[in-house]
Amino acid sequence: MTPVNTFDAICDQLDGALIGSFRQDVIAEAAAEPQLGAALLRLREGMRSNVWKVGATPLDIERGIQKYDRKTRQIGFHVLNDWDGIGDRVNDDTISVDVLHYLVDRRGNDPASPTRLGILLDYYFMHVLALLSVRVWDEGNADANLDRVGRLLVHLQGPNGSGQLFAEDAETLILIATSHYELHERGYAVLLEKTRLLSQSHRTRMAIGHAASMGCHLRFGFEATYGRDTINMRNDNVADYPWLLFAVATLMQEYVRIREGSHATIQRAAVVEGLINGLSGDARAFVGVAPRALTGFEAEAAGLRDAFQAYKQDLIAEFEAYRPTEQAYSPLNFFFNFSHNVVKGTVIDALLEGRAWPLTLNDLLTSRADEPAHGTSKLLLAKTLMGYARANPQEIRGRPMPVIVYDPPAGRQAFSVALRKIKEQ
Repeated sequence: MTPVNTFDAICDQLDGALIGSFRQDVIAEAAAEPQLGAALLRLREGMRSNVWKVGATPLDIERGIQKYDRKTRQIGFHVLNDWDGIGDRVNDDTISVDVLHYLVDRRGNDPASPTRLGILLDYYFMHVLALLSVRVWDEGNADANLDRVGRLLVHLQGPNGSGQLFAEDAETLILIATSHYELHERGYAVLLEKTRLLSQSHRTRMAIGHAASMGCHLRFGFEATYGRDTINMRNDNVADYPWLLFAVATLMQEYVRIREGSHATIQRAAVVEGLINGLSGDARAFVGVAPRALTGFEAEAAGLRDAFQAYKQDLIAEFEAYRPTEQAYSPLNFFFNFSHNVVKGTVIDALLEGRAWPLTLNDLLTSRADEPAHGTSKLLLAKTLMGYARANPQEIRGRPMPVIVYDPPAGRQAFSVALRKIKEQ
């Protein structure tokens, strides 16, 4: 077992672990314990060390994880570790180990469950892939590396896994990796400049996820954090506004390509929904006069405004298809502080209940559903997450508030306000 720390070598090792029987071997060894708590503690050793001495092909990715985690921390991101708001510091244990301890406390005396062990192991590997996703620019071709992470994600969520889903693509892993509270926000500017170097198709997929997620995030902030004070929200989100501008501008460019019959990488419905999702957070900032939060990005903002004005009436008509209702799931009804917490909450519920959620974060960021039952599942998950958030509120502006909310009346109001601001420009 030779430790490795290059991008390709780590991916090669993960390929073997995620495609083969490695995870089943790890789970079987841990599940030999009679109680879930003891089984989880056996998993913890590998999750902390990133060394798994199980099966015919052991896995050792510790050197690579340490190298990439150190580089990522240097620009301000803590992909593997969460922020302790009470202690005002980054947690010592990784997010997946924190969740493991939470499950030990609440289900430790239950019989060892291969299903629960499998979900948690997959959650650990999701964070490994999320860390790799923000290092694709380090070695070789970033587009090819991102595709490689995407293939690993397919293997993670494939037939050898637990059935728990996390993300639709590697671009969404970048979103999950960086959607934590960070004390220093310099990393967002660095990452945005690197993202601009990606291919059109990768940039567009980044834009879809970021537009919807940041729409949910800013709508939450407007209502909860900033007491409906738009100026305060803009001043406190100087890292977010350039990212949302990038996302909306990228989608607008894609819409223009579609209308002009040029090469586009995603369907028109996805682009239109992504635009209204992103604009719902603060439409005037992007289709009107650019606020101070977009200082330095005036040319990009002007390009977005010009393109939007050219198709404004058509887009207003197309946006109507996404007006939220009480009955159908809509991401415009979904408000949250960080995307990472949505994924974490979904995993915690799956672990407590002992069954996987076959829904990704991307599923919660769109109203589209492959079948009616899919939409029903999204509604159930969103309301389940809100239930946990209400039971465990955070203090915001001196009051306890849930950080995940599904609220159709608020969603309809946000849609109407966004449309009114768009029409005024």
